[in-house]
Amino acid sequence: MTEPTSAAKEVWITGIGIVSSLGEGLDAHWDALAARKINVDDKRYAPYIVHPLAPVSFDAQIPKKGDQRQMEAWQRIGTYAAGLALDSAGVKGNQEILGRMDMIVAAGGGERDLAVDCAIMTADAKGNSSPSFLNERLMNDLRPTLFLAQLSNLLAGNIAIVHGVSGTSRTFMGEEAASIDAARIALARISSGQSEIALVGAAHNGERSDLLVLYEFGDFNLKGKFAPVWQREDQSGFALGSAGCFLVLESREHAEARGAKPYAKLTKVVADLAQRKQPGAVTRSLEAMWPKLGVTGDSGQLITGATGAEPVTSEEKAFLRQHPGYAVRATGTMFGHTLETQFPLGLALAALSLSRGALFPPNDPSGFEVEKADTPDQIVVVGAGHWQGEGMALVEAVK
Repeated sequence: MTEPTSAAKEVWITGIGIVSSLGEGLDAHWDALAARKINVDDKRYAPYIVHPLAPVSFDAQIPKKGDQRQMEAWQRIGTYAAGLALDSAGVKGNQEILGRMDMIVAAGGGERDLAVDCAIMTADAKGNSSPSFLNERLMNDLRPTLFLAQLSNLLAGNIAIVHGVSGTSRTFMGEEAASIDAARIALARISSGQSEIALVGAAHNGERSDLLVLYEFGDFNLKGKFAPVWQREDQSGFALGSAGCFLVLESREHAEARGAKPYAKLTKVVADLAQRKQPGAVTRSLEAMWPKLGVTGDSGQLITGATGAEPVTSEEKAFLRQHPGYAVRATGTMFGHTLETQFPLGLALAALSLSRGALFPPNDPSGFEVEKADTPDQIVVVGAGHWQGEGMALVEAVK
């Protein structure tokens, strides 16, 4: 006889850690959003625009200088944000919980050594390269630790070393889609009872010349003058942002047993991979996911990680216009595009808004984003990758 399937467990968001161009911590971000603050640098990488990381004292969450030195910038950002999330959840230093806390991280690859790259290209351009030149330079000029630092799972490794999170660990690669799946799988594991508590998130260093070059090959970079996400139709592109965002997700039973209070509950995460060569594919993908969320009513609040790149942003906008009762907020305007971090950031801001009883104000001169005075009880989070991958989540107030 088959055992009856147990009811899905409610999954609470009990910890939030954010560090970005707007600052660090929840109060700093809430105040910055309320003040409609945008922090951009259009000089350092001109003609490209970036949202630089706000000043951070990494010692506060990564006390050992040796640990900091062996990390690249994106790993320091992520390890710092993870520490903020653990603090927020009240589990920092609790070895009993950390020892069984699962971790799902979305991460990109490592950073280039630009000095070595430039030296190799200069020598090659001058005709000073023998057949073995490239191998010799790579073996002699690159520090051995660079190869380890390139590994995407080093962020999870550093979080384990610095903060003691030592349950199961998974690292997903695949830009925006990686973090959508990280949240989706963490939710599924906890709701099914396979896991009780998990740390989920990502980090991104947008202040990298090598990344700007790579995205320029695809014509993805915003150039010249900054404009909000919904005002980039004539000059599409994203402004890379530096940010780290981690969430502590846990079952309601586990949270209540330790007396933890939730910011919100994560009810549903769905993902898709549209065939983008077909015009309108993103619109249709989002239309297909919407009914799966379990949204109630025809009005509410929605936070999107829309990039500003085309044609995906216009196709997402076409979907959003089908839901005129929803007040939309695009995180890309304030934070820049933070790739893997964009979806966790949307989840974090949704949970923060629900916990504070209000959606943060619009920051959009185009008028597409409107004021919403209602106290939210559900917020939809949307993510559509700049060239592939779509996802949605439903974040709700805890009754």
